[in-house]
Amino acid sequence: MAILKIARMGHPVLLARAREIDDPTAPEVRRLARDMAATMLDAEGVGLAAPQVGVSLRVLVIDTKEEGARRHALVNPEIVAVSRETERASEGCLSIPGLEEVVERPGAVEVRGLDPSGEPVTIEADELLARALLHEIDHLDGVLFLDRVSPLKRRMLLKKWRKLQEEEATAR
Repeated sequence: MAILKIARMGHPVLLARAREIDDPTAPEVRRLARDMAATMLDAEGVGLAAPQVGVSLRVLVIDTKEEGARRHALVNPEIVAVSRETERASEGCLSIPGLEEVVERPGAVEVRGLDPSGEPVTIEADELLARALLHEIDHLDGVLFLDRVSPLKRRMLLKKWRKLQEEEATAR
């Protein structure tokens, strides 16, 4: 398994809708899912979408690391249902390190997709798993968590991001 480079905010692949996968069992799709899981764990994240590693395909991996939770790899996931009730919680993103903000999302979700063996998978989730699934599916649709906050908060976060990038460039 390889550790892949995580695309940072500003990379065009993060802004586009990822392509559907015709053959979820293809060796390159299975390898991508394995490498994404290794990359997510190495970066200490709970989720990762293929566009975040520069690949415009509809693949995501999730591991909330909660007791009793399992790791999920989904190909061509789709949201089937969301709850009317919403929850507000802080979110961060491996593609936007250093930024976090409270985001309102549905409290529960049902997602369908395929595993890398081509088997159908349905996940009914709430709490952190629901939030992670919604966040990663957003990535597959070219949406960042910054797109889910108010324009004022987005401007403040972008200003902070620019400052973090300048500090990082100066430190090199």
